[in-house]
Amino acid sequence: MTSQRLVAAVPRIAALDVLRGFALGGILVVNITVMANPAGLAAGPVHTMLTAFFSDKFYVLFSFLFGYSLTLQFRSAERDGVDARRRTARRCLALMAIGLLHCAFFFSDDVLFGYGLLGLILLVLNRIQPKTAIRWAAALYGTFVVAVTVLGMNAPPTAVVDDGAVAALRTGWLTAASYRWETFIDRFDLFLVFGLLNVFPLFLVGFAAGKARLLETPDRYQSVLPKLQWIGFGVAAPFSLLTAILDNPSLAGVTALLNLPLAAAYAATILRLAQHRPRLAQTLGTAGKFAATNYISQSVITSVIFTGYGFALVGELPDWLVLVIAAAIYGAQLVGSRLWARHYPYGPIEWVLRRATYGPRNTWPTR
Repeated sequence: MTSQRLVAAVPRIAALDVLRGFALGGILVVNITVMANPAGLAAGPVHTMLTAFFSDKFYVLFSFLFGYSLTLQFRSAERDGVDARRRTARRCLALMAIGLLHCAFFFSDDVLFGYGLLGLILLVLNRIQPKTAIRWAAALYGTFVVAVTVLGMNAPPTAVVDDGAVAALRTGWLTAASYRWETFIDRFDLFLVFGLLNVFPLFLVGFAAGKARLLETPDRYQSVLPKLQWIGFGVAAPFSLLTAILDNPSLAGVTALLNLPLAAAYAATILRLAQHRPRLAQTLGTAGKFAATNYISQSVITSVIFTGYGFALVGELPDWLVLVIAAAIYGAQLVGSRLWARHYPYGPIEWVLRRATYGPRNTWPTR
C-alpha cells in the first residue's frame, strides 16, 4: 500500500490541528524567554503575567494532543493491516533522534525526545481502556502535585543562576552545543521523573480521549466548552495570578493543579472561535499541520538571534522586545505555513517522520 493511501486511511482531525497551531504560539512565548536569557525574565509585571497565564499551560495542551494523535497512528495501522506497535515505535524513535539533535544544537529544553520516549511507554499500554487510563493519569499527576509541593516547601530561598550560561551561548556553535548537551545530561534524571509524573498523565488523558474519538464530532464537545471556560477563566485564572504574585515555591503543587483547567479553557475558547471564524481555523490549522517543523524552526530562528553562531544577543534585550520578537516569529509562521501548504502537504520534519513511520518515498511530496 502506498503512502498516499495511508494518508487517506485516517483523515486529519481539524480540531487537533487548530489546537496545535494555537499551542505553538504559547510554547514559543515560554521558550524564547529562556533562549533570550537562561535566567529567564526579570522580576516584574511581565514575569508575573507570563508565569500566571503562559508557563506550563501550553505543554499541557501539547501533551494531550500527542496522546490523542497516537490513537490515530494505531487506527491507521489497523486499517492497513500492519503491526501498529512496530510502526508507531519507528515514529517514536525518529522523534527521539530529532529531539536529541534539537537539544544539542538549538534548545536544551526540547520536548520531542521526551515525547518519543514516553510514547514508547504508552505504546506498551495501547490496549488500556479509557477509564483505566484516566485513573492512572489522576494517580500519577496527583503524585506529581504532592512531590512538587514537598520540594517547594524545602526549596532554598533564592535560585542559583548559572553565570557561565550566557558566556557559553555567546560563543561559537560547538561551545553552545556542548553547554546545551551537558545541561540536558545533568538534568536527565529529573527529566525522566518529570516526564513520568507530569507529562505522561496528560498523554494518558489524550489517549483516552482519542480512543473515545472525542474531538472528531464537534456536537459531542461543543456543549461542554462554555463550562470549561467558566471554570478556567472564572476560577483557575484568578488563583493562578495570585500564586504568580506570591511567587512562593510551596505553592508549586497548587500551580500544577491550576494549569489543567486554565489550559482546558484556552482550548475551549479556540475551538469556539474556530467554529465561527473559518479563516482563523484555517490559519491555526495549517500551522498545526506542520507543528513539528514550526516547533523546530522556532528554535532555529531564536538560536540565530541569541547565540554566538548568530547575533549573540543572549542576555542583551529587554523583556518587552523579547516578547515582540516572539509575536513576530509566530506571525511569520502562521503566514509561512499557509504559503507552504499551497505547494507541499507536509513540512520537512513531518516528511522525515513519515519516512521513518511508513518507509522511504522516492520523491519529495508535492501537491
